[in-house]
Amino acid sequence: MSEVLVIIAVILAIAIAAVLILAATKPGTLRVQRSTSIKAPPEGIFPLISDFHQWLSWSPYEQKDPAMKRTYSGAERGKGAVYAWAGDKNVGSGRMEILEASAPQKIVIKLDFFTPFEGHNTAEFTMLPQGDGTHVTWLMHGPANFMSRLIQVFMNLDSMIGKDFEAGLANLKKLTEK
Repeated sequence: MSEVLVIIAVILAIAIAAVLILAATKPGTLRVQRSTSIKAPPEGIFPLISDFHQWLSWSPYEQKDPAMKRTYSGAERGKGAVYAWAGDKNVGSGRMEILEASAPQKIVIKLDFFTPFEGHNTAEFTMLPQGDGTHVTWLMHGPANFMSRLIQVFMNLDSMIGKDFEAGLANLKKLTEK
């Protein structure tokens, strides 16, 4: 019986070591980017992003926890606007602050996640005129701490987060192409 337990313990230790080694080989940075073309001028899209109150109408994260608590502070919109949230396990808690709002083409946001895992990233939205519309890009980038790299052993974060970005951009498209 004790030999079986030793064999199980060795197999378990090897499995844990393999997961930790795989996590250590994951990139030290996280980068997720999605883009779309919207038949609306940048001036029609920019206000929906630079005002956190407007995110209720298009951000897919706003729908994941209807009971999520939201706090707005700082500037009403644009540079200095702050949005904090606390929700269930689907959204966790965090804080965003607009660091740059260059109307109507670029918004840079400091993005801090507190739970379920701590993470500090930057989100950038660019809106470049393209023909009779706008090429909109939603980018998130930042360091990938060891917990993030460990999660990437089991989950494709680009796919998971990218789906949300695609949904958000589709919502922006619906709202602005009316």
